[in-house]
Amino acid sequence: MLEYQNLFTRVQVRTVPEPGLPLVDSPGARLGKGTFSYLAGKFGDAQFGPIYLGTAGLFSLLFGFLAFEIIGLNMWASVGWDPGEFIRQLPWLALEPPPPQYGLRVPPLNQGGWYLMAGFFLTVSILLWWVRVYRRARALNMGTHLPWAFASAIFLYLAFFFQPLIVGSWSEMVPFGLFPHLDWTSAFSIRYGNLYYNPFHALSIVFLYGSAVLFAMHAATILAVARLGGEREIEQITDRGTAAERSMLFWRWTMGFNATMESIHRWAWWFAVLTTFTGGIGILLTGTVVDNWYLWGVKHGLVAPYPAQNTLTPEQQELLRGRYQGTAPDTFPSYTPQAAPMVLDSTAMSAPADSAAAVTDSTARTAPDSTVPPVAQGSVGRVP
Repeated sequence: MLEYQNLFTRVQVRTVPEPGLPLVDSPGARLGKGTFSYLAGKFGDAQFGPIYLGTAGLFSLLFGFLAFEIIGLNMWASVGWDPGEFIRQLPWLALEPPPPQYGLRVPPLNQGGWYLMAGFFLTVSILLWWVRVYRRARALNMGTHLPWAFASAIFLYLAFFFQPLIVGSWSEMVPFGLFPHLDWTSAFSIRYGNLYYNPFHALSIVFLYGSAVLFAMHAATILAVARLGGEREIEQITDRGTAAERSMLFWRWTMGFNATMESIHRWAWWFAVLTTFTGGIGILLTGTVVDNWYLWGVKHGLVAPYPAQNTLTPEQQELLRGRYQGTAPDTFPSYTPQAAPMVLDSTAMSAPADSAAAVTDSTARTAPDSTVPPVAQGSVGRVP
């Protein structure tokens, strides 16, 4: 028998656990007989289990466990196998990708080999879980909206692997770790001229914030009519009652369009899916099609031009493109310019050709007759 649970439920039913629908053409059986949780019953159905894993689910958990163990043991080894230090420094510990000198070659285990192995197992685990979600939806004669939404999130995850493959260096990959992966995000954005100027990143943020607002408004509306049976959305799609009529009327009055009990979920689904999908496209374009999003924004009129900050030679500009040709192993590039430096001026780049020539002419007339001092070793030639 169906039971409707919500935040206003005070009575929790305890009876024989529901075994679930029969498994048709599925290997294995459900594990356990099911149990009940009081805390879970305060938010929804109090029953846990029985659990069905199947072949895909079993192997997904196995590969996920291997990835988790590799990451955890490498983090523990980095603090000398000290349990106290491992717990204290856990937010800052990381399993790092291979250094730049290996390119796309297979490195030794302690130079990124463990990272590649953990990434492989984790990716296989995620893909197998997607197979499980898809097969369960088909077996229950459901739509496949959930696995395809999950696939959009997997696309963003895989984009962080495909982008280093296209660029040509494992070192571009995201480290496994809490704070280290956040540091990587900032470094990745700076390396490619600020991702805020990436239009697909902007679209991803729009859909992210839109999803948050849309889900919050939908949740608040349904909770507001829960006392009238509003949580029974499926029935009220076809057999409208007081709750559905009031909630749709509320949306038409406040939002200007009539979101139904069914259409609001389509809005939410598309907003959530496009968050990760557009984000993945933005990552794939970074360092492959566009090397510097700031200069790209200046060129296309999206960014206000700023005065020149650096004096860079063509060789330095080539090394700053985000690729790894000629980079010394495990070091940041150091520069010894051999020619007169060239001024990188975004105002000149964004100005028309005639005005840019005039600026150069007037600068040449007013500048003192002196040579530009050479760039210091290990610096980027910042103008004092």
